[in-house]
Amino acid sequence: MSALGALQHPLMTLPMATFKRYERQLSAAAMVGGFAFDNYYFGRLDHPATQVVLIAYLAVAVLTVLGLHFLESWPVPDQLFKKGRPVLSMLSQFSLGGLWSAFLIFYGRSAVISTSWPFLVLLAGMLIGNEVFRKYHARLAFTCTLLFFALFSYAIFAVPMVTGQMGPRTFLTSGAVSVALFLMVLFALRVIGRERIEQAWRGIVLGSAAVYAALNVFYYTNILPPLPLALSSAGVYQSLTKDGDVYRASSEDQNWLQTPGAMPVMHMAPGGKLYLFSAVFAPIMIKTDVLHIWQRFDDASGMWRTVSRVSFPIHGGREGGYRGYSIKSAPQTGRWRVNIETPDGLLIGRVPFMVAAANGAMKRVEQVLR
Repeated sequence: MSALGALQHPLMTLPMATFKRYERQLSAAAMVGGFAFDNYYFGRLDHPATQVVLIAYLAVAVLTVLGLHFLESWPVPDQLFKKGRPVLSMLSQFSLGGLWSAFLIFYGRSAVISTSWPFLVLLAGMLIGNEVFRKYHARLAFTCTLLFFALFSYAIFAVPMVTGQMGPRTFLTSGAVSVALFLMVLFALRVIGRERIEQAWRGIVLGSAAVYAALNVFYYTNILPPLPLALSSAGVYQSLTKDGDVYRASSEDQNWLQTPGAMPVMHMAPGGKLYLFSAVFAPIMIKTDVLHIWQRFDDASGMWRTVSRVSFPIHGGREGGYRGYSIKSAPQTGRWRVNIETPDGLLIGRVPFMVAAANGAMKRVEQVLR
């Protein structure tokens, strides 16, 4: 949109009183619209344009923290203070809001809701709270805590994309990188205005320590989504063969009029096999393993029991995800699920299904898995 077009936009002609009256509604609509736009705009996590936008958001967030600290620490003309402070607070809110929106999109794409919902709720709360608590963006301890959360959340998936590795050591490296960058920001703040940062020091330390502890708890309890990995597709089949660059699979026709969310039922003859196919997206440079963990529900104990574990390597870069499959021979009847995990236990995806005894010939549907 041109500058002239923007000035002639109908919203720009509304009286200021109208804006004031509907400020909350317009702000909420803008937040929802911005999230929808980001969800459409952001494609692959490893796309250069995506990384440029995320780094730009981080840079603006750092600069606004430094700028606000300068205005609060040094005697500046009243006119500059009155005009500059709201502008910098708005830029802080905008950049951090853009980061929360992007993080919620990418972590949400990578997450299994049943296990990662606490972290997704936290990100959603940050996105909504960014608007609710906008007046606090001028407070040093508040913005420093948010900034450290943003740095750590970004480093969690940026470091693996640089090193090509995943696992506990890479996660610890991500934490070390984010702490080092945050200390550099704190050093700059101290140079700009020592007295003010000493006053806010306790709040900054407590806030950043709480963020660091929370993200470590999320990781080591397997709540954190396995970003930068994401499940592109997965399914259970009764036959599977590779034909050139495609996989051909077949499975019995499911009754699509069944209760929404109900597990598919696989009717098995004695000695039959089941195949679990998965396609896991990974950015270029990533080389790691993926595990298929076959589990059956034990009715007697009320617990899931691991029956077999199959591991195979994947390589990043393929748009539709790196494909692989595992086989389970002669599965017992009952409730089953296959967890698709990283070697450190982060859940990439889950495929639940039922196994029942075959009572006749079942109609099968052929599929091509690309």
